[in-house]
Amino acid sequence: MKEKVILAYSGGLDTTALIPWLKENFDYEVICCCVDCGQGAELDGLDERAKLSGASKLYIENVVDEFCDDYIMPCVQAGAVYEHKYLLGTSMARPVIAKKLVEIARKEGASAICHGATGKGNDQIRFELGIKALAPDLKIIAPWRMTDVWTMQSREDEIAFCQQHGINLPFDASHSYSRDRNLWHISHEGLELEDPANEPNYDDLLVLGVTPEQAPDKPEYVTMTFEGGVPKTLNGKAMKVSEIITQLNALGGKHGIGIVDIVENRVVGMKSRGVYETPGGTILMEAHDQLEELVLDRDTMEAKKKLGSQFAQVVYEGKWFTPLREAIQAFVESTQKYVTGEVKFKLYKGNIIKAGTTSPYSLYNESLASFTTGDLYDHHDASGFITLFGLPLTVRAMMMSEVEKNDKNQ
Repeated sequence: MKEKVILAYSGGLDTTALIPWLKENFDYEVICCCVDCGQGAELDGLDERAKLSGASKLYIENVVDEFCDDYIMPCVQAGAVYEHKYLLGTSMARPVIAKKLVEIARKEGASAICHGATGKGNDQIRFELGIKALAPDLKIIAPWRMTDVWTMQSREDEIAFCQQHGINLPFDASHSYSRDRNLWHISHEGLELEDPANEPNYDDLLVLGVTPEQAPDKPEYVTMTFEGGVPKTLNGKAMKVSEIITQLNALGGKHGIGIVDIVENRVVGMKSRGVYETPGGTILMEAHDQLEELVLDRDTMEAKKKLGSQFAQVVYEGKWFTPLREAIQAFVESTQKYVTGEVKFKLYKGNIIKAGTTSPYSLYNESLASFTTGDLYDHHDASGFITLFGLPLTVRAMMMSEVEKNDKNQ
């Protein structure tokens, strides 16, 4: 009986070519697994394509709600943004994909999992750390690192390989952007983006929306409510998180929201340039931040910012299934108890503009914040506070004055 391998299958040329390659070089029974994180129409025709290419079976696992509730929302609540710009769209999806690949491997009694990530990117790390954390006994096959066996170096090579094996597919050798899509975002790499000196060709590049220049000349108001840090309604309508993100994607795309051009530092040590479209995610994170401004105290906010940055790095590096991620998330969850209220803003040509925020747990006190003297604040108290707060500065200034005096007398 042949050993089974679970192939992380997207339906693209790379993973399609992997099916006959795995059978030919390892004599595996190939079982494909496509994990649906919200790729949309990209999943059309996958079953027929996988079977035509020689797979014995294809699983299409819909994890959209799990992805949103258990992976996206912890990152939103943590304010996790990698290198100040990247909202972790690809990074957040990899652990849930790895988890599902392991589940299918256990179900099928497979001995190995294969992925098509390259040897230069972050995804090989994310997939493999996830698999190692959940199923250290499973073998991992990474063809792009097996240069003695995987000899294909281009789309032309892969197309020729498929044709040699009687697989004629609707792929051509023309080059296009390298993209990764899920419900949260779509990433773009390649072509003119490989040179940071080049402006992105947004007319050809954008998929989820338009540039701010092409957005409507009229702003659009949006209202959201949150309970315990989780979005509950959009414009008065109750929805689950995945539905809210879907609607925000349409709104954000329409108004040119969430387009990021970044040169980032990959885990493997090199810099890479890409453009990310995250229209709905950008709005959701901004709305959540606006509400936190009202309800979190200063010290908690400062601690949360630091841990949020660390959380982003943990997720970016593929360390989702670690005690550190669990510990930071536990802290973040403890801060979300009172992140409840309503956020209103308007979208206009790439901008998210505040239009009012309310919460029953708001720490904003109008009496304290106004220029009039409230019952809780006596202006005279500030004098003593400033004296004590500035005491180290005063002591140092006195010391420096004494040093200068001694230097002059010598």
